[in-house]
Amino acid sequence: VRVKDTGTLRYEIYLNDDQSECVVYERYRDSEAVIEHATRVGDLMSAIFATGSVSSQLLLGEPSAELTALTTGGGVSVFRPFLCM
Repeated sequence: VRVKDTGTLRYEIYLNDDQSECVVYERYRDSEAVIEHATRVGDLMSAIFATGSVSSQLLLGEPSAELTALTTGGGVSVFRPFLCM
């Protein structure tokens, strides 16, 4: 991510105390950066998902039409801005 992604702003992994659960927090410059990242890690996803299960995914912001189409039907919840300060 650090070396190859051009639009990743933050990529953080948090583990609970016994390391049985994690939360991955990702922030991107725009929808195109999300698509770029997904393309780069696509080959790794089956190995990542083999280590455990994904309980939910959410997308914060205003996704482009292309990103919306790519995530439709994939269980991704979209939360659009209501108030930003």
